[in-house]
Amino acid sequence: MASPRLETFCCPNRDASTEFVITFQPLFFSAICIGSAGLSLIFSILQLLPKRRGYRRLGQYPLPKPASSSRILFIISICDILGCTGIIMRSSIWLGMPNLVRGINVANNSDVWPEVFCVGSAMWIQLFFSASFWWTFCYAVDVFLVVKRSAGISTIILYHMITWGLAVLLCVEGVAMLYYPSISSCENGLQHAIPHYITTYAPLLLVLIVNPTLFARTVSAVTSLLKGRQGIYTENERRLGTEIKIRFFKIMLVFFICWLPNIINESLLFYLEMQTDIKAGDLKNIRNAALITWFIMGILNPMSGFLNTLAFHGWTGFKVDCSLQRRRELAWDSASTSAANVGGYNPIVGSTLLYQSHVQEAKNMTGKNMTGNGQPASDAISVLSEGKGHTIENHTFECFNL
Repeated sequence: MASPRLETFCCPNRDASTEFVITFQPLFFSAICIGSAGLSLIFSILQLLPKRRGYRRLGQYPLPKPASSSRILFIISICDILGCTGIIMRSSIWLGMPNLVRGINVANNSDVWPEVFCVGSAMWIQLFFSASFWWTFCYAVDVFLVVKRSAGISTIILYHMITWGLAVLLCVEGVAMLYYPSISSCENGLQHAIPHYITTYAPLLLVLIVNPTLFARTVSAVTSLLKGRQGIYTENERRLGTEIKIRFFKIMLVFFICWLPNIINESLLFYLEMQTDIKAGDLKNIRNAALITWFIMGILNPMSGFLNTLAFHGWTGFKVDCSLQRRRELAWDSASTSAANVGGYNPIVGSTLLYQSHVQEAKNMTGKNMTGNGQPASDAISVLSEGKGHTIENHTFECFNL
C-alpha cells in the first residue's frame, strides 16, 4: 500500500505512531498486501490484454475518439501495475528475509542494504502511485478541454512533463527533507516530516477535491452540446448523457473508496503523535481505528489498479486473443470502426452501429456542430464514450456477454 509511513519507518529513530502501526502483526499485514496486490496485478494485466472480438462487451467495440484520453487511461493502469509490483516486492522481502528488515531498526548499522531496500521500495511505491494520481487529474482536465476547447494527441506531451516531473520532484524533495541529514540519523520531531507528508498527499487531495468539479462541468457541457446539435434533447442523447455521468461517478467512487482510508489513517496517526503517551488508556479507540484503517489501506490501495480498469473499461472478460495475427493496439485505443456480425443480427454490434450513426449524424451538421474552437462535437462526445457500456445499450444485451 502507499503511505508516507513506509519512508518514515526507514529512520531508526522513527516516531512512536509509525512504530505502532508498522510493527503490529507485520507478517500478517505483508501477506494481506501480497494477496491484494497480486490479485490486482493479475486482473489488471488481464484487462489490458487484447480480447476476441466476439466476446467484447458493448462498450469495448472500438469507436473513433481522440487519442490523448485513451492513452491517459492506459498510462494510469500501467502506473497502478508498477505500484502493485513494488508492494509485492517489498512485502515479499518482509516475509522472506526478516533479518534484512531487522537491520533497519539498528542505528548506525554498517550494512547499508537494509536501508537501501527500505528507501528504494518505499520510493518506488510512492512514485508510481503519485504519478497515477497526477494522471487521473490530467484525465479530468483532458475531457473537460475536449468538450470546452481542444485536447488531443499534442497535449499528451505536456501531460507527460507535468505528471512525471511533479511526481519525481515531489517524491525526491519529500524524501530529502525526511532523511536530513542522513537516513541513519534522521531528525527527531514532527516538523521535519511534514514536508514529506504534504508532498505525498498533495496529488491525492487534488484529485479528491478538483476532479469532481471538473467532471461535473464536463457533464454540463456535454448536455448543452447534445441539446445544441439539433435543438432537441432526444431519448438517445439523454441515455448517452446518463452513461457519461455514470462513467465519471464510477471513476470517483473507486478513487474515494481506495484512497480515502489513507486520509483517515494519517489524521488518526497525527493525532496520536501529538499525545505524550500513545499507549494511554483513553486513546484505545483511536489506536484501534488507526490499526483498522491501516489494514484497510493494505487491501484497498493495491486493488485500486484493478478497480480503475473496471471503472475505465468495464469487465473485458477472460477470452484473451493469443493469435499471432491479433491487433497490436488495445481495443479502447483503436481508431477503427466495428462491423456487423456476418450471418446474423448481433444486438451488441447493432447498438454500436446505432451509436456510430448517431455520431455521424452530428458530423454532417454545420455551425452548431462545432465546439467553441471549431472541433467536431462528435469527437468531443466520443472521448467520453470509451470503456464499459458508454454507448446506448439495454439490459437485454447483458446476456450476450456471459
